[in-house]
Amino acid sequence: MQPIRRSTASLQQVFRLSVLSRARLRKGRVVILAASAVFFAVGAGLAQEPSTGNTPTTSAAKSSADDSKPPTISANVRVVNILATVRDKHGKILPNLAVSNFTLEEDSKPVTIKYFARETDLPLTLGLLVDTSMSQRNSLEQERSASKTFLEQVLREKDTAFLIHFDREVELLHDLTSSRQKLESALESLHVPSAYEQDNSGPGSSPRDDSQRQGRQRGYHRAGTTLYDGIYLASDELMNKQTGRKALVILSDGVDRGSKESLESAIEAAQRSDTLVYSVLFKGEEPVRDRGGFGGMGGGIGGGRRRGGGGRSPQEERPADGKKVLERISQETGGRMFEVSKKEPLDKIYSSIQEELRNQYNLGFSPARADSTGYHKLLLKTTQKDDTVQARDGFYLNSD
Repeated sequence: MQPIRRSTASLQQVFRLSVLSRARLRKGRVVILAASAVFFAVGAGLAQEPSTGNTPTTSAAKSSADDSKPPTISANVRVVNILATVRDKHGKILPNLAVSNFTLEEDSKPVTIKYFARETDLPLTLGLLVDTSMSQRNSLEQERSASKTFLEQVLREKDTAFLIHFDREVELLHDLTSSRQKLESALESLHVPSAYEQDNSGPGSSPRDDSQRQGRQRGYHRAGTTLYDGIYLASDELMNKQTGRKALVILSDGVDRGSKESLESAIEAAQRSDTLVYSVLFKGEEPVRDRGGFGGMGGGIGGGRRRGGGGRSPQEERPADGKKVLERISQETGGRMFEVSKKEPLDKIYSSIQEELRNQYNLGFSPARADSTGYHKLLLKTTQKDDTVQARDGFYLNSD
């Protein structure tokens, strides 16, 4: 099946030519877009429990004796939204907490929670990122089957999803859609590229292949796994334009080989787009190594084969611990990391993710210093010390 290319042609090009366009993609993204963020938060505030006694009175949503009167929205109010899941000491989700059960700190200073709601009905934007590198070749069929079931169960009419696969390149297989049938068809197109496909992109290959023909010449991994690029582009190019609840689900062994983006920039892009990242760890197989062109003599034809990443030294090729990488990505964005095993198969993991997505709290606050740009740490807790709160640990503010 060929990748979808209708209105997504420009995005496909951005994905495939990420090396050429990185400079313009990396900078200038605004985390909190005032109008959309305020709209999101106001929706949460309107759903707030009257029993909490803590209904906010702000320029973003003023109380009115006439409940049918629409709230006044001030476009210059900055609002940060936090989606959170809470569990008790036994790991059971707590779905019925009130705003009075939460405390919030920004940069170690208490802040007031102005908007609060239990979110079960707000539209969801979901991105599925599937690792199709050689290390995942024995897991792909299981991933495809379980993902179909997951999408059938989690997507409602108001929800949308997209599908991306990544190996030596990142490719959007289907843009945002509410059609389960279209997404299932895109899942059917998933496959692990052969060595020939990885090394010979043919006439339709991207220009970056030719520019990096001499990049990785000997002693490097043949198969690329551009995990960080996938997260960055999904967050920056797709999620950043959406409002409401947003989540990525990554199926991978967590080992990146060849990305132009760093782990830090991938996490930052997800945080800037207010996107939760759920990671599902499949322990992969060691990829085949290229021992220096044909015959392993260090030269080969043209000094080796074409690579997706290129430009890294042998010391940087040593992969990080994939499990720790996925744990960090999920923890810092407010998601959760799972590991596939016999006791916890993928379909059970998907059920857990679905339960979380349907039992979230949405909390909103105005930053203490709206003019203080950059990264700010967050700490959300409950008044019950045995509870575990799953939420992102920071946010970014950019200048207008």
